[in-house]
Amino acid sequence: MTYNSVYKEINIPIEKGVSIEKSKILNLFGTFFNNEFSFDFTDNQAEIQLAVLDYTLFQRTASNILLNGALNEESKKVVQGILNSISSIKSYGLKNGKRVYIDYNNERKVQNRKEKEERRQQFYYTKGNNFSKIENDIPIQYENQIVCGDSEYILSKLPNNCIDLVFTSPPYNFGLDYASTADDNHWETYFEKLFKIFSECIRVLKYGGRAIINVQPLFSDYIPTHHIVSNFFINKKMIWKGEILWEKNNYNCKYTAWGSWKSPSNPYLKYTWEFLEVFCKGELKKIGNSENADITDEEFKKWTVGKWSIAPERNMKEFDHPAMFPEELALRVIKLFSFKNDIVLDPFNGVGTTSAVANALKRRYLGIDISEKYCKIAKNRIANELF
Repeated sequence: MTYNSVYKEINIPIEKGVSIEKSKILNLFGTFFNNEFSFDFTDNQAEIQLAVLDYTLFQRTASNILLNGALNEESKKVVQGILNSISSIKSYGLKNGKRVYIDYNNERKVQNRKEKEERRQQFYYTKGNNFSKIENDIPIQYENQIVCGDSEYILSKLPNNCIDLVFTSPPYNFGLDYASTADDNHWETYFEKLFKIFSECIRVLKYGGRAIINVQPLFSDYIPTHHIVSNFFINKKMIWKGEILWEKNNYNCKYTAWGSWKSPSNPYLKYTWEFLEVFCKGELKKIGNSENADITDEEFKKWTVGKWSIAPERNMKEFDHPAMFPEELALRVIKLFSFKNDIVLDPFNGVGTTSAVANALKRRYLGIDISEKYCKIAKNRIANELF
């Protein structure tokens, strides 16, 4: 690997007159020395040159050195200082399991970025929105509640700007056997109702709040649901923040179910993923107390890559629901896009995965579903902390 910048340099001071076993330290770390990492000693400091490092292995090696008694106490202090200094570096990339400290974000550097964004008119399609920044409290009777009823009607009872995060997966309209609703409506009827509910979601969402919709197109009907849903939110002047591919790794599809076999006449394209469409209201940045951010460094770096490999829910029979998303999906969305104590809304709450995970992560929640059966299951999950 060739680097366009010099190494990242770290200097660990050494007190004058202190006896440091320099050659022994260098030998113990010798397996790491290459053109990506090295260090040496001067009279008053250890000088580290760092570009790429297998940090997990390095941390394990340093910890073993500190424990095995091979060094005197002053030398151990130097090793601990090296480990602490490298551990404190929070800006790095990841490649082949190693941390990359130099030039890891060069491909994203653009000269005069701000000026160019202004000329292009960043998210121009939101121009003229009338979103208010004034927030309201959610009525106490809807806080931390599972409510049975029609979401359009229930949401109409809420004030503007009282929800921090909407995360939901609406009925597929595939013909699945839900408890209380038909799942094979005419598409115009389906979208008409869906968009009435989404309009209410936008209204109750706070300025800077996020709406994240898990959706899968109906490929057999050639209905690009994720595009239609995205166009709706864009037309409502919401900012399209991005799209996450939820890779389900479900390769058990029948190869001859539809279309032509071994012929260009009508090959049918199958997908092993679903989409999470991510939108923001008013601005990209959400105001919150940094102390209420509970996502770890590694989670943040992993989850900001827009492809999540998560196995489908395996316990749908246990909850008697035909189309649940897994708890891991809700966990990532909630930790990445909300703070602790935020209010999370799911207007198609089903058996309560969103609400149960939100509750476990110390968020407030409101789950709405038209099925009494599903609402009862959702309440039971939360009461018994089934997460």
